[in-house]
Amino acid sequence: MDAAHLQQKLPAFLARQTGAREVTVENVYQMTGGASREIWSLDAIVDGETIPMVLRSGSIGGVTTQVIPEYDLLKAAFEAGVPVPEPLYSGDDSLDLSFFLMRRIPGETLARRLLRDDEYQPAREAMPAELGAAAARIHAIPRERFEAMGLREPPPRTSPAASELEGIEQTYRTLTPEPHLAFELAFRWLRRRLPDTDERTLVHGDFRVGNVIFGPEGLRSVLDWEGAHVGDPMEDLGWMCVRSWRFGGPKPVGGIGEREDLFRGYEQASGRKVDAERVRYWEIFGNLRWGVICIGQAQAHLSGRHESIELAAIGRRTVETEVELMELMEGPPDAG
Repeated sequence: MDAAHLQQKLPAFLARQTGAREVTVENVYQMTGGASREIWSLDAIVDGETIPMVLRSGSIGGVTTQVIPEYDLLKAAFEAGVPVPEPLYSGDDSLDLSFFLMRRIPGETLARRLLRDDEYQPAREAMPAELGAAAARIHAIPRERFEAMGLREPPPRTSPAASELEGIEQTYRTLTPEPHLAFELAFRWLRRRLPDTDERTLVHGDFRVGNVIFGPEGLRSVLDWEGAHVGDPMEDLGWMCVRSWRFGGPKPVGGIGEREDLFRGYEQASGRKVDAERVRYWEIFGNLRWGVICIGQAQAHLSGRHESIELAAIGRRTVETEVELMELMEGPPDAG
């Protein structure tokens, strides 16, 4: 897909959706990021009104995939008060691939700017609690809003933690060409300490700095819902604290905040106490999960399936997760 294709095909689709007599599409460009989806920014001029939009397509490396459930998830989240882009239109076959359109939200996504730039100092102070509140609103979305979407869910009589651990271990055993002692210890540690709960909510699945839009004042939007599933809500809080998502920052929540700040925002928005030990479990799981993903990225490069310096570099980060796992399993997490 290219800009010319969008400018040619999209106006007719938008005219059908809006009932407008005249629609043009301008300022079309492919946005950076979107490793699993193509993402395009554009301005739709609908009977003279300019509407800033973002199009997410189902094109992944030339393979068309279905992304309409993500549109439905965004709609459910938007209606529940989660800070997300407003979903505008679910696509049809106009572009010869699946797609949807949402309203474009101005702001920044680069973590290094959040961590370093002076203009984002207010955001650094506000966002840890705001992220907690956003997670609470995600987890409060009524089940009837997402139960028909076909999301991944633990089998009956299997806890979310047991199901996720089994899944990541199967991936690890399939991918890994050499032993990783820290990972073996982590699997044992996690297996012996499965949380005694079968609580199930909607889980974002990739809830972290890097997948949000922010401004100088703080959080503006939560992005990248393709990993959503049904599971333990504390999984999202643990993933937010994984060391790799601190981007070199000194504090455990996205490099900018303490765990207590995240928990405070969650508790104020949800009216329930955060189980810190359960979050710690999922933080350790998250570091293990990211380590296995790093191995998979390296294997994609080394096998020749997808030769990429970026994937090779990510593969080298496996050792970072091993060091972090050993430190976390030795005792309570420190402040950094």
